[in-house]
Amino acid sequence: MITHLLRRARGALAVTVAAGALLTVSVPAHAAASPPLTAAGAFLLDAGSGATLTSKAPDTRRQMASTTKIMTAAVVTTLPGLNLDRRVTVKQEYLDYVYREGASSAQLKAGATPTVRQLLYAMMLPSGCDAAYALADTFGSGSTIAARKADFIAKMNAKAKALGMTNTLYDTFDGISPTGNNRTTPRDLAKLARYAMTNTLFQTLVKTTSYSSGGTSTLGTWSNTNLLVQPRPTGYGYPGATGIKTGTGTAAGKCLVFSVTRNGKTVIGVLLNDEERYADSMALSDWALGPAAGSKAALQRSSTEPVPDVRD
Repeated sequence: MITHLLRRARGALAVTVAAGALLTVSVPAHAAASPPLTAAGAFLLDAGSGATLTSKAPDTRRQMASTTKIMTAAVVTTLPGLNLDRRVTVKQEYLDYVYREGASSAQLKAGATPTVRQLLYAMMLPSGCDAAYALADTFGSGSTIAARKADFIAKMNAKAKALGMTNTLYDTFDGISPTGNNRTTPRDLAKLARYAMTNTLFQTLVKTTSYSSGGTSTLGTWSNTNLLVQPRPTGYGYPGATGIKTGTGTAAGKCLVFSVTRNGKTVIGVLLNDEERYADSMALSDWALGPAAGSKAALQRSSTEPVPDVRD
């Protein structure tokens, strides 16, 4: 009976279980089994309804690397009265930190005065930990850098609590965890991503492929590390991809939070500790939304060589 219903299912399917409860199973229209994943943890949801489409170890807490910066951006972009044109002086401490930690960098120049808008692009595109540091130092409260960082991280945790991210704890503004306890779950991270994508500024940030540094960096332009949104040959040019953020770390592995829109429907996905994060994200999106023109070509990576991944 259940097999027959699954074949006919379109959207949410209600199945009466033995105990008499009603189990709601959200499935794509074709109701085929979701593709196998190499991710240690995964979550895919319908951005419109919030319904879960599929998951793998959804509530197991894991390190999240630079996907942490989604929350950093969410805190900044939702601040009341935010002035995106405010100038921030780049301190040598930010650059020393990046060098000391071997962190991903927007290669900001000491003494440069990027705007808050530029810092957001510098953080979300090349995954600049120097830019994340500048934002935390600017928008945290306190008389010292250490105090301002701690206050900003407290703001991140407060927003996580407000969003119902019950299995998430931040101890860093950029994903470089001093304690190893900067952890979340696929379900929590998907919840955050869905919230963040309701902000038009955040939407613009994460779908942008490149952005001028305006002379504030040794780089002329910052390029998005998310290869789903990058056109070929440097990226996959995946049809409908609109973000969101990569992350890579020794403990976290390769991570990806992604968003894909087709035919008026959007899915948001999370992949934690996944060596095949791009192949898995595209397979999940095709499964949920149906393949689009060009999606098979994207899955094939390249006719000659695989698209090289970007560590951040």
